[in-house]
Amino acid sequence: MSCSNQSSKLFGLIAGFKFFKPLQNFINENYVRYFKIDMSEFKAPSEYESLNALFTRSLQKTREFESGFISPSDGRVFQSGQAFLAEDEYFAFSIKGHTYSVEELLKENFEKNETQNGLDYVNIYLSPKDYHRYHAPCDLEILKAVYTRGSLYSVNQKHLEKISNLYTKNERVSLKCKSEKGFIFWLVFVGAQNVGKMRFHFDESIKTNAENSHNFSRVYENLKFKKGEELGYFELGSTIVLISQKGHLNFNIKNTDELKFGSKIADFI
Repeated sequence: MSCSNQSSKLFGLIAGFKFFKPLQNFINENYVRYFKIDMSEFKAPSEYESLNALFTRSLQKTREFESGFISPSDGRVFQSGQAFLAEDEYFAFSIKGHTYSVEELLKENFEKNETQNGLDYVNIYLSPKDYHRYHAPCDLEILKAVYTRGSLYSVNQKHLEKISNLYTKNERVSLKCKSEKGFIFWLVFVGAQNVGKMRFHFDESIKTNAENSHNFSRVYENLKFKKGEELGYFELGSTIVLISQKGHLNFNIKNTDELKFGSKIADFI
């Protein structure tokens, strides 16, 4: 097990521990203050019994969904654009000057004919201050989930600039989805240092950052979600890579944009 995986397991244990109330309140309030978290949509910091409960906080106010294809989470756009072909394989940028292989990222969760006309992509980074739950960006059907073992390197900008192809080195879960309009897109949830777990409400058998974990896939039938429905959550921050068949979404975002779950990131074409 790598040092990053070991530290993530240790941090996960500490974050999940319920300290006696005055100390837990002190920890929570200082965490919120340090990361400058806007708690206006959530319970007060003192309402959470552990750091993990604070990390995975749910919204207490309903967000309005904009028209079109919405952001599946809060976060920042690190990179977006069209994947490019190199030696019959698609690559995308994780950050300026650094690429990753889309096929390696998706592993066994795509067919060649699904990618042959090109791909659009968006990398959304969730920092420790962000709301960590993820949602359906449109009415969709989940066709397949693939879990890939890997490391748990940090996915912040500093590490993306140091480590090439980083997303494909980390533990991840990719969901192949069919949109309401009939095209295929993928949501790839990339683990990171200190991310204790990735949870999926529709399939509790998906275990991440677990002892003796191994690569696996799940095929689903009639697993449908309405736009905005909650799919699951990260424990602490990480990255969601959204990959779509080209020519179906007209993205209206740019690099460094701050996103909110519910805000429109693309129009359907």
